[in-house]
Amino acid sequence: MKQSFFDLNYSDLETLIQQQHFHPSAASLLFNWHYKKKEVQPCYTNIARAAADYFAAHFDYSLPEIDSVYESQKDRTVKFLFKLQDQLTVETVLIPFNQKYSICLSSQVGCAMNCAFCFTGQQGLKRNLTTSEIVGQFIQAWRWLAEHRPGEERILNIVFMGQGEPLHNFDAVKKACEIFLAQHGTSIGVQKITISTAGYIPGLQRWSEEIPGVNLALSLHSPLTAKRNELIPLNKKYPLAEVLAYIDQIPLNKKQFVTYEYILIKDFNDSPEDAAHLGRLLSDRPAYINLIPFNAFPGAQYQPPSTATVAAFKAHLDTYNIPTLIRDAKGDDVLAACGQLNSKYQSSERVTR
Repeated sequence: MKQSFFDLNYSDLETLIQQQHFHPSAASLLFNWHYKKKEVQPCYTNIARAAADYFAAHFDYSLPEIDSVYESQKDRTVKFLFKLQDQLTVETVLIPFNQKYSICLSSQVGCAMNCAFCFTGQQGLKRNLTTSEIVGQFIQAWRWLAEHRPGEERILNIVFMGQGEPLHNFDAVKKACEIFLAQHGTSIGVQKITISTAGYIPGLQRWSEEIPGVNLALSLHSPLTAKRNELIPLNKKYPLAEVLAYIDQIPLNKKQFVTYEYILIKDFNDSPEDAAHLGRLLSDRPAYINLIPFNAFPGAQYQPPSTATVAAFKAHLDTYNIPTLIRDAKGDDVLAACGQLNSKYQSSERVTR
């Protein structure tokens, strides 16, 4: 079975080209072809024939197949259901803002974390995605924009907030980031990539040495142990205090913050007392808070709070001088908003319609 070209970072490619005694310029040419131009066929342009033939013969260029596309009628958010080579499926979301897009990438088929507020958790974990399957989501979404929304193919932000716990699949996510950051490829800025975690400490232990500069977002949702245990069972194994101890050690660039995600759930974690606990926890940290009213999904046990409750919660946090943003739901009419992804459900729904 051929190796996927899209599993190679730039350093891997340079090493391979040196071993094969091809001209060093082939590395930049190939990254330019596949990542700047988003071509999915072997490159025969401006490259030596021997090198081109070698890469065509020895590497696979297939990417996740777009199975279904769901476009929000509310805000033009796009959700893709991708089919992988083993017929498993995964979801990816394009979120529009100011004539540009953020892309929400998945890192696993399903998720092992079983967070109570997240539809993906009900799917369970099937397997990790490979680097090529992660990078492939980006390339295929870009190509879809070029075809269906020409002139709009500007994906400037990457967030690992789709299906899966990214730090549970650290090696593939790290290599995908290296590909996105490569100057000869997509050349995404380091502070335009954000990785979200529920607090998976084995990944956080590797962060500072292996992916410094990339933004980190922590799914916090409650600073109170009992409530966080209910929402994020991982908290029982890796308590919040230990998670924060590792996060506090991460070197931050100037004007860089750690984002703390806080899903607001009606009559559960949305009281002034909850806001006070959160404010006290983060007031002395370089923190940015995203408040996310709970997004309902089939079978959900929780409900979103009222708009007035959300506003009051933010107002209380403002007294602690922590930058706080209320994140509006995007694509919730097609189950594309935060916490709504579940490719197993989407696949079954597509079949039964």
